[in-house]
This record gives sequence, structure tokens and C-alpha cells, in this order.
Amino acid sequence: MSDKKIVDMTVGSPMKHILGFMFPTLVGYLFQQFYSVVDTIIIGRYLGEDSLAAVGSTGPINFMIIGFCMGLCSGFAIPIAQKFGAKDYTSMRRFVANCIWTAAGIGIILTVIVCIFSMDILRLLRTPSNIIDEANVYIFIIFLGIPVTIMYNMASGIMRSLGDSRTPVYFLLLSSGLNIILDILMVGKMGIAGPAWATVISQLVSGVLCIVYMRSRFDILRLRREDLPFDMKYSGALMYIGIPMGLQYSITAIGSVLLQSAVNVLGSTYVASSATAIKISMFFSCPYDALGSTAATYGGQNMGAKKPDRISQGLKCCVLIGAVYSLAALLVMLVFGKNLAFIFLKEPSELLIKNTAMYLTCNASFYMCLCLVNTVRFLIQGMGYSMLAIAAGVFEMIARGFAGLFLVPRYGYIAACLASPLAWVMADIFLITAYVLIMSRLKKNMGNA
Repeated sequence: MSDKKIVDMTVGSPMKHILGFMFPTLVGYLFQQFYSVVDTIIIGRYLGEDSLAAVGSTGPINFMIIGFCMGLCSGFAIPIAQKFGAKDYTSMRRFVANCIWTAAGIGIILTVIVCIFSMDILRLLRTPSNIIDEANVYIFIIFLGIPVTIMYNMASGIMRSLGDSRTPVYFLLLSSGLNIILDILMVGKMGIAGPAWATVISQLVSGVLCIVYMRSRFDILRLRREDLPFDMKYSGALMYIGIPMGLQYSITAIGSVLLQSAVNVLGSTYVASSATAIKISMFFSCPYDALGSTAATYGGQNMGAKKPDRISQGLKCCVLIGAVYSLAALLVMLVFGKNLAFIFLKEPSELLIKNTAMYLTCNASFYMCLCLVNTVRFLIQGMGYSMLAIAAGVFEMIARGFAGLFLVPRYGYIAACLASPLAWVMADIFLITAYVLIMSRLKKNMGNA
């Protein structure tokens, strides 16, 4: 019986649980970003600056659609974590079954819609004419892989909801190696389509392996005949949490789309600069993503167990970890920021080097704000307050949209560099206020119970 991999976060040391869950999750995020970065490196070094700009121009729309899928699956895992925390295993298994049906339906519909309109979306983004065809080839293939993205994130989310953050990482490590091999083999023969197909195939491998392992090794997740039928009550509860979490990414990404549109007008060199900096920033942001995933599972289990004091203790641990890392990351950017562009291009221009370093330094100076955004947002999502996460995403969208529509046209690239820090600050103001009110109400209600 392999349920020994399950971790009950409602008892024991919060810091020990958070670190134990976070590190395997972090490895997973790092390798996800690693093979995304490898795609970019291979495209930049084998195909040149225009191809690098083409992939970079798809970043916000990629984040809006794929981010929705990832947020959806994270949301679907929350009722499972809550039922596990409450020791209601019958309802937990029915949530798992309906998670499969609901995710499959949404994945198919979304894939058809975005593939049909991929070129129209790129035109709306004012993608430069010299890169738009390559951009469409790349993003169309990535969109074809939406069901694969949902499959992997759904399976790994279910396992993480039970406290197993290690197993999905093992399969991701395997698929990351496969992705790198396929990148190198396919880019020469297929051009920009090669790395896109490599990403889809590699994620398919990790998703299939996760599902096979989960079905064979977790006794507590073995579905019975009575668990299998589609039930609108369970599906509705999943969508009530999952769709807001998915929309949180998408709403946030609307601001990024407006910002990318403004950067596109500056020219392909600026697009390549921002693409390079964003890839590096996403890699350095992985610890905050891991903290967020940890906070969601921790919050969900302890909410199910009705332990608000442990939730507060867990947030303090996450903030402490984030503060230490934020300082270290800023020092790295200050010392090595100007050299990082050489990873992606053999001979980057002076302008690209300067722009990349500027973007990285501006963002790293506000990493503690990003830490709070991720930990507080995902914690309250894990507690079941998904609508508040959407509201926080609206604040981020407004900030990035304002920067794209008004600040970049007036102040240029420096405004694009400061757009994300502005978004994080606005979201933090809302999220911290919301968290204080939530905890005050919870403690009051449980005290009166």
C-alpha cells in the first residue's frame, strides 16, 4: 500500500511540512521552466534573434490560455485537499472522478476555439510583420497541446492535494530530458515548430506517467463504480473554485497582453529583450510558484480540519522563506544581470544586453512583493475563497494594462520593466487586506461554534 506518500499537514511542524512539500514542488517548477528556457535557448542560438522575438511575442497569450488551464487544475485539486483534510474519502473520490470528466470537456472546447483564432489574436497584439508567421506556427502547436497540459496538471494537482509533491517531479524530470533531446533533433528539420512539438510530446509523457502511477499506487484514490458517473453537484463545485482560479491567470494576462502589444510597437529587438528577460525572471520566480502551490495545499487541508491558527503559522513560514530568497535573488541579478543574455544568443546586441539587465533588476527589486502575491493568493484559494483571487488578478490586469496603454508609449521600455512590480504592489494591497478580514471572521465564527 503506497498511501505512505500522503502527507497530513494538519498536524506537526508547519515549517517542516512547508519545506518538505516545497522543495520537491520547486524542483518540478524549475524543470518546467528549464525545458521552456531550453526551447528559447535553442531557438535563439539555432534560428536567430527574429525567431527568438517570435516566441517572445506569444508569451502573454500563451500565459493567458495555458495559465488558465494550470489555474483550473489547481482549483480542481482544492476540494480534493479539503475532503482529504476532513477525512471524507468517499466524497474525495467522487471529486476526483468528476475532475476528470470536467477537465476533459473544458480542454476540448478551449483547444478548438484558440486554434481557430490564433492568427487573429497575434494580429490584435500588433505582432511585427517580420515575425508573425513564425509566432503563429509556434503558438498553434502549443495550443494543440492544451489537453496534454490539462492532463499533466490535473494528475499532479490531485497527488499534491494529498501531500505528495515528489512523484510528479520524478516524471517531470524524465520528460525534461526528453524535451531537450527532441528540441535538438527537431529544430534543424522543422524550424520553430520543432521545439513546440517537443514541449507537447514531453508533457504528454509526464502526464501519462503521472496517471498510470496514481491509478496503480494510491489505494485511497482507486475509484469504485459508484464514484465514476458524472455528477453536476460535484462538477459544479469544482468549476466554482477551478474556473475563478483559471480566470485569475487569464485576467492577469490581459494586462500582460496589452503590455506586450505596446512593446511590440517598439520593434523586434525590444520584443527579444523582454522575451529574454521574462524567461530568466520566470526561472527565478519558481520558488514563489512553489510557495504558492504549497500554501494552497496547506491552506486547503487545514481549512478542512478547521485549524485557522495553523493557517496563520503556515503563512508566516512562507513569508520568512520568501524574504530570504528575495534578497539572494536580487544580489544575483545585480552582479550577473548583464551576462545572462548571452545564454540565449551567441552575439546579442548591446541594446538587448542593456534592456535585459534593466528588466531583471527592476523586477528583482520587488521580488518580496511577488512572494506575498503568490503565498497569500494561493493560501486563500486553498481555503476556498477563489473569487478574491480573481479580484486580485483584476488589480494586476489594471496595473499592467495602464502601463501598456499609457506609460510605455510615453516613457518607453523602462515603463515595461516596472509594469510587473506595479501590478504586484496593487495586488498585495488587496490580498493582505482580504486575508486579515478572512482570518478575523474565521476565528470569530469558530470561537462562537
